[in-house]
Amino acid sequence: MNAALPRLLKSAYRREPIVSILITMGIVDALIGGFGDSWSLFAVGLGTAGVTLGWRWWRLQQLSPLPEEEPQAPQYYLPPRSSNSPLPMMTVNKKKPPL
Repeated sequence: MNAALPRLLKSAYRREPIVSILITMGIVDALIGGFGDSWSLFAVGLGTAGVTLGWRWWRLQQLSPLPEEEPQAPQYYLPPRSSNSPLPMMTVNKKKPPL
């Protein structure tokens, strides 16, 4: 479990850096306000984290799924038969190999 948490946090920060920073700020403010008996800071922290999570959820709901496309025929870059002549045969020199 200890190794999974840093990997999860790194991937979250890479994908959504602004959302991750706002959620972290909100959680830290809520923790400081809760332990320091500052209920206004606690409320601001919870509000920041909650609004950020709500905004992120709303953005996910707004994304429409990609429409299903019909599979296209493969596109080839070379014609089926690029030349009429066969390839030349490779010859191997029978010299002494280098040491």
